[in-house]
Amino acid sequence: MADSFDVVVIGGGPAGYPAAIRAGQNKLSVACIDEWKNRDGTMSFGGTCLNAGCIPSKALLESTEMYHRLQEEFPVHGIRASGVSFDVAQMQKRKGGIVKTMTQGILALFKASGVTPLQGHGKLLPGRRVAFSAPDGTRRELTAKHVILASGSAPIELRSAPFQAPHIIDSWGALDLEAVPKRLGVIGAGIIGLELGSVWRRLGSEVTVLEALPDFLPTADQQLAKEAARHFKKLWLDIRLGAKVTGARVTGSAVEVTYTDSKGEQSLTVDRLFVAIGRRPYTGDLLSAGTGVELDERGFIKVDHQCRTGAEGVWAVGDCVRGPMLAHKGKEEGVMVADLIAGRFGEVNYKTVPSVIYTAPEIAWVGQTEEQVKASGRPYKVGVFPFLANGRARAMEQAQGFAKIVAAQDDDEILGVHIIGPLAGELIAEAVLAMEYSASTEDLQRTIHAHPTLSEAVHEAALAADKRAIDSINR
Repeated sequence: MADSFDVVVIGGGPAGYPAAIRAGQNKLSVACIDEWKNRDGTMSFGGTCLNAGCIPSKALLESTEMYHRLQEEFPVHGIRASGVSFDVAQMQKRKGGIVKTMTQGILALFKASGVTPLQGHGKLLPGRRVAFSAPDGTRRELTAKHVILASGSAPIELRSAPFQAPHIIDSWGALDLEAVPKRLGVIGAGIIGLELGSVWRRLGSEVTVLEALPDFLPTADQQLAKEAARHFKKLWLDIRLGAKVTGARVTGSAVEVTYTDSKGEQSLTVDRLFVAIGRRPYTGDLLSAGTGVELDERGFIKVDHQCRTGAEGVWAVGDCVRGPMLAHKGKEEGVMVADLIAGRFGEVNYKTVPSVIYTAPEIAWVGQTEEQVKASGRPYKVGVFPFLANGRARAMEQAQGFAKIVAAQDDDEILGVHIIGPLAGELIAEAVLAMEYSASTEDLQRTIHAHPTLSEAVHEAALAADKRAIDSINR
């Protein structure tokens, strides 16, 4: 096997494997290195996202939402069932099957694109050389004209509550629970904590979420955040804000958690404690001395706006560099870099990276919040349309939430879109496209939306920005 390539990608997650595939499509010789392997020791590309993040979490969210709707919502449709039960083992088996199918799909895509997959550890050496160590101890040195670092991220461990499986767990552990814990504690009310907390709450767990910050979803539009908090309360998620965890101790089969809030010292006893306080860039044993690649004060690899590092021919993409730790952001960076290497045009518009929380209702946003626009001093206008007035949402019995558009008062440019409601993660794509082309609310107003569809909520929100909504009262 050749040890010289045009491109060597270290990391096969959602940033690395698209970079490798696009480089292969660009007729470059490519190798992609990844350490992840299945329980049986076989090769598994896709990184955290596919193996223990985005995809398995959505599989469990879908399964548990179906169970919840059957219990709580189907009777209003005239559908009645008795003796309904769930099987966690089957849910986990289904989840595992989806993951296996998709990871095998990446290997098929590699083959079609001429990418050489290498299972093992890759370490950057000076001069665009890569030390590769296989699981069997075999070592090789690869050379490349370009190296793309896509090493990803790892869960942050809380000093006051260090991981201690199976009682104190990270997101991977929370995805693989074999039974529903009677009492589940979640540290962190971010995307991961809310999604997996929802999974186990729907199956009957008493879920308490401890969030150190005083505000709920502080980076989201606050009108949206308040609406989301109301719905989580209806799901019986006990979210405690301003709760700073000071300690966690395993006692027998339980975990004793201590924290402080506005009332002083508090305690909580749970069967499992899930720590979801965020992720950190993973660069362990990635860089040898003298490579010219630098890390910033938070451990991220320093790159410019096109993901170039300080070393010639070395690039870095995904969670290990600045910006939101989102799979789709990493994917677009990987594709951009592979195209730039091939002499093609490549760009990522960081102003239009959407965020999605796959709870029920779903939450999605792109661009600036109303608070951010207000703070900038730019005159603006807002259009809000409730799903309660949307015919399709009503027919689906999922009329919670709203679509909101924030636009400039002077030139009508759309500055931000915020949606909480059914399939918000799908609806946000229209907003991303509109903002990519600097569209105005008038552009959306004049775009014909099929009826009845959920997308009409976005259309009506655009109309509402000028107090011209048809299907709701203009305020």
